[in-house]
Amino acid sequence: MSNPFNKLGFKTYEFKLKSESGKNLIFDEFRKCWIVCTPEEWVRQNLLKFLVSEFSFPVNLVSVEKSLSLAGRKYRFDALIYNKEFKPLMIIECKAPSVNLKQEVFDQIWNYNYKIGAPFFFITNGLTIVMGECDRDGGIKFFDEIKNFNDLIKD
Repeated sequence: MSNPFNKLGFKTYEFKLKSESGKNLIFDEFRKCWIVCTPEEWVRQNLLKFLVSEFSFPVNLVSVEKSLSLAGRKYRFDALIYNKEFKPLMIIECKAPSVNLKQEVFDQIWNYNYKIGAPFFFITNGLTIVMGECDRDGGIKFFDEIKNFNDLIKD
């Protein structure tokens, strides 16, 4: 099956793709299963492979779509990178390319991170990338470029 989605603003990769019951599926190498390949999933899969391949994020420290409970409601974050001590390092929020990265997207990741406590964040719709740090005083620092894993664990 050929790729059903457009190119992104960062490197894209080859994946196992198939069509089943009228749905496009992608093999998620992190969760080791087939997932419906929505535009958001296409962004997530390519981003995670990009971070692992180009920025030295260890595969075994990547967690994908795990649930968390906030104010009695269940939510699922897109991805979380752990440090070598398996403590949250960077929370990731992915959106479809058609979704603008408006304040609501930032509010969503801040709410999740209130519970998770990762010092770094990464938000993308596949076209725009926003990466930064949440400091201890509640402030936000945005990065000019994507940082690699080793740079993040130095801080």
